Amino acid sequence: MIPLFKVAMSESAPAAVAEVVGSGQIGQGAKVAEFERGLAERIGNPRVATVNSGTSGLHLALHMVAAAAGDDDGEVLSTPLTMEATNWAILANRLRIKWVDVDPATLNVDLDDLARKISPRTRAIVVVHFAGYPVDLGRLAKILDDAEAAFGFRPVVIEDCAHGWGATYQGTRLGTHGNVAVFSFQAIKHLTCGDGGALVLPDDELHERATLLRWFGISRGADRLRNPPDVAEWGYKFHMTDINAAIGLANLDWAEEVVARHRAHAAHYDRELAGVPGLELTERAQDRESSFWIYPVKVEDRAGFMKRMDEAQIMVSNVHERNDTHTCVRRYATLLPGLDSVAERVVCLPVGWWVTEEQRAHIVETVRRGW
Repeated sequence: MIPLFKVAMSESAPAAVAEVVGSGQIGQGAKVAEFERGLAERIGNPRVATVNSGTSGLHLALHMVAAAAGDDDGEVLSTPLTMEATNWAILANRLRIKWVDVDPATLNVDLDDLARKISPRTRAIVVVHFAGYPVDLGRLAKILDDAEAAFGFRPVVIEDCAHGWGATYQGTRLGTHGNVAVFSFQAIKHLTCGDGGALVLPDDELHERATLLRWFGISRGADRLRNPPDVAEWGYKFHMTDINAAIGLANLDWAEEVVARHRAHAAHYDRELAGVPGLELTERAQDRESSFWIYPVKVEDRAGFMKRMDEAQIMVSNVHERNDTHTCVRRYATLLPGLDSVAERVVCLPVGWWVTEEQRAHIVETVRRGW
């Protein structure tokens, strides 16, 4: 079976972990600081705060920019087409979800629907770069300009970049466009720490808060035994350890090659699968470059397609179910015609660094033969 996911682990990672374990200093320390510097250099933004998971990063980001308002009526606009972690972080902060429809062409949020749904109750907007394909951040900024003119405030945008390591918008990487960006370094991401994540912040004040709040609101540089510091704002135990940072550092260079291979496979599929009856590709815009963590297509008769792929020993999946049908968020239900039109059609093909040219050819040939 050609797998849909596989861990991208550098050969140097085991030795790097062993060095940290043998040092006797395994919590948040020098390796975390080194990893943050490496991330900052590659992203192009020095304000990086690592955490123990992308989910923790989303939770902390929402706490800082939305939940602190202490408003029971506060809403967060978000997409239902994502991993549940995106939206459960909203619920964990006691905020209300307001669903934004999905653009069938991109599988990202429908920006027209988002513009219509911003209101005085909006505390933040969460956008997901689905499959690593960037949201039109320039258009989003103009929508925020209009909202500020209409309501007198500018909603904070949190970019869920869990799929998007290495993706670019208008020539620069995600994390550099003036919003809060949250990355995931979970096991099967392009860049893995085993598990981990990072907040990338647009200003120094938010960066300073994030570095404090990820560890109870206490500075790691404080002498807590002889001179206990005052905690001005309570926080969480969301910090990364040197063990995870060592894995991330070992994979940092390798991750660039991983993304390049994903893109090469995706470009091949784009050429070879265009025009296949019953199959539709997603959008490709000239001003952005996807990381292609997954390669989604839209197919007719998804059950038949998946059965045919399974018979050919090709693992496929829709990867993420729509979040809005879960019982725990039923009260937020609304009409989402764009999502309805694609939810039962999305399926992802193996596009990872591990796929060989022979396997890639087999995937293309199988799809072309029909289902």
